[in-house]
Amino acid sequence: MTTVLVPASTGEMLSSTERLRVAVAAFLARYTGLSRAHTASDLRGFLDWCVDRGVDPLAASWPQLELFVRWMQQTRRLKPSTGSRRTSVVAGFYRTCVIDGVLEHSPAEHLRRPRVPPESPTLGLTHLQFEALLTAARDSSNVNDFALVAMLGLLGLRVFEACGSDVSDLGEEHGHRVLRVVGKGSKVVLVPLLPAVGRAIDLAVDGRPVGPILRTRRGSRMDRHAATRQLRRLAEASGMRMPRLHPHMLRHTFVTTMLDAGVDLRDVQIAARHARHSHHHALRPGPQEPRPAPELLPRRVHGVWDLSAVLPR
Repeated sequence: MTTVLVPASTGEMLSSTERLRVAVAAFLARYTGLSRAHTASDLRGFLDWCVDRGVDPLAASWPQLELFVRWMQQTRRLKPSTGSRRTSVVAGFYRTCVIDGVLEHSPAEHLRRPRVPPESPTLGLTHLQFEALLTAARDSSNVNDFALVAMLGLLGLRVFEACGSDVSDLGEEHGHRVLRVVGKGSKVVLVPLLPAVGRAIDLAVDGRPVGPILRTRRGSRMDRHAATRQLRRLAEASGMRMPRLHPHMLRHTFVTTMLDAGVDLRDVQIAARHARHSHHHALRPGPQEPRPAPELLPRRVHGVWDLSAVLPR
């Protein structure tokens, strides 16, 4: 369970420390699992900002919250999506304080949130780049590399979903192999496994009855930081010039590959398990980002490449 966040250095705010502790605990109690951990991390940033400036979070004013937003934008230079998310967490915290009777009014009621552009800033890999990455992963001496790339790029899993998957999550449903995935909001879904992805996972599992699917060389569970390092090593080994990789780029590649192949937007939304329709409008290529027509990629079949040249049989 995540420990409640209250800054240690609260000398002049000592009288309100207990009220703040209870307010934070009540706010975080509304979340579970990873959502709670991520919300706690965002709220910690705001509380630390308050401590550094001698501001009592429960006595903060609207202008002070505006200064916090400007600090995120101009000093920390956070991405608009990150700043907007953290602003939403702060607004949600004060809204909870009003509901619970800790405060009479929320100072964040009219707080302006950073504008998030409708176009997704994340760029996926081109088709040749993704094929080169698959080839490098297949040729790697670490069997977890190929399973990692397959789960992120061919199943479209989020990195925490892939790293959090266990051997016991593998199963069969209606004659198809499936992977039980715990996604955002602790929602559980069954993701069908392509035969090639199933073989890659089998190589990584290596007959183990229990434990994580993806492991480091030391045998411990792979986390998102280890996954990012592995992807960047594979990008260097591929011999192809690639952007600085991070795991979400492969999920973006998964989505844009289906859109390029003419898959219906609603089907893409279901496959990517996006709750909001607007997410996929943001993934459509803009006029400055031309996409090759599907017929120009002869080895792609029904939105997924014919990977016989790079996948093990």
